[in-house]
Amino acid sequence: MGLNYDRRMTTIVFDPSASQAESLDSLAMQLCACYSVSDSEKELADAVERFLSGFGHLEVRRSGDTVVARTNLGRPTRVILAGHLDTVPVIDNFPPRWLEPGDPAIRDDVREGHDGQRVLWGRGGVDMKGSDAVFLWLAATLTEPTCDITYLFYDHEEVAADKNGLGKLAAAHPDWLDGDFALIGEPTGCGIEGGCNGTMRFDVITHGVAAHSARAWMGDNAIHKAAGILNRLNAYEPATVPVDGLDYREGLNATLISGGQGTNVIPDECRVHVNYRFAPDKTMAQAKALMFGADCPVALGGGECVATGGVFEGYGIEMKDESPAARPGLTDDQAQALVRYVRERTGRGPVAKLGWTDVARFSALGIPAVNLGAGDPKLAHKADEQLPAGDLTLMADILSGWLS
Repeated sequence: MGLNYDRRMTTIVFDPSASQAESLDSLAMQLCACYSVSDSEKELADAVERFLSGFGHLEVRRSGDTVVARTNLGRPTRVILAGHLDTVPVIDNFPPRWLEPGDPAIRDDVREGHDGQRVLWGRGGVDMKGSDAVFLWLAATLTEPTCDITYLFYDHEEVAADKNGLGKLAAAHPDWLDGDFALIGEPTGCGIEGGCNGTMRFDVITHGVAAHSARAWMGDNAIHKAAGILNRLNAYEPATVPVDGLDYREGLNATLISGGQGTNVIPDECRVHVNYRFAPDKTMAQAKALMFGADCPVALGGGECVATGGVFEGYGIEMKDESPAARPGLTDDQAQALVRYVRERTGRGPVAKLGWTDVARFSALGIPAVNLGAGDPKLAHKADEQLPAGDLTLMADILSGWLS
C-alpha cells in the first residue's frame, strides 16, 4: 500500500478480507503516517470520522477534534474504549517505517520477548496510535459484542489539561460518555495498569530586596532563601501506598528553578517549581493539605498565598496545574473478567499506574477505568519509539475475547 507522508490523510484504507495481523499492521502504519502533534489533530480526526461513518452498526458523533462512535444494541452494560489522537513533538522520528526482524535498529529491550517480529518505528506508535489501531479494528469487525461499546478518539491529551478533548467533551456532552466501565489505551505492554497517581504542579516562592551586588548588604537575597525549600525537598521520603491491592509510589520533586534580574543584581524573588505525585488514597484537598496546610486558600488562577502548614509552611505558593488521582477500578464484574483474560494470555496481574492518565477523568464521572494498551510505556515519547507487531494482535485478541 502506498502511503502519503505529506502530513495529510484523506482516507483510512481497510480491507475486510485481510487477516487480523495484516489489518492491524496497516491501520497502525496509516495512523502513524498522519502527522498529529498536539494542535494538529484535525486531519487525523477527519479521517477517523470518515472511517467510522462507513460502518452501519455505529452511530458517529463529533465535537471539535474528538470523534465518538457508539453501538446501540440494547445491551445491559456499556464499555468505553478511549484513545487520544495527538502525539508529542517529532524528534527526527517521522515518517514511520517498519523494521523487519534482524534490523539492527530494533532496540534490545524490544527484541527481547518479541524476537522474529517486525517492529513499527516512529512517533506515536507506542503512545498511542498502536492502541488506536486496535480500537479501529474492533469498531470495524466487532458487530455483536456482549455489551454496547463507545469508541472515543480525542485530541490534546499531551498538553495542558484545559485543552484536553476528553475534558471538553465531558463538559459539553456528558451524555456521550455514559458507560459502566472505561478502558484507555495508554501503553502498558498489554497488561492492566489500574487507576493513576494524582499530580499537582506549583511554585514555591521566596521574596527578598533587590540591590547592587557590590552592596549586597543593602538587599535581601531571595535565591539564598530558597535553600530552605530545597532542604525540605531533600528531606522528603517518598511513600509507597497500597490502594485496593495495588502499590502506588509517590514523589515530590523540584523540576525548575528561576530567579534574578541580572548578573549584578541581588534577586528579589526566587521560584522553585515543584511536582507532587500522590497516591489515589488521597483527594486533591487532602494532597494540598499535606503540602500547604488545610487552611491554605491556594487555588488555580488564584495567585500567590502563604502556606499555613504542611511541607512548605511559611512559603509563598502559586498553583500552576492539578489533576486528581483515580482508584484502581477493578472491583466490578467486567473489570474482573478483563483481569482474567489478561492473566490467561500474559500471566500478568494488574499493577498500579504510576503516572497520571485520563482514567482520572472517568473516575471523576463515576465510571471505573483502567489503562491497557499496546507498547512498552517506558518507550513513550522517546525518539526511537518502537512497537512490536505482536502487541497489536495480543491486545486485539484480549479485547475481542473480553467483549464477545
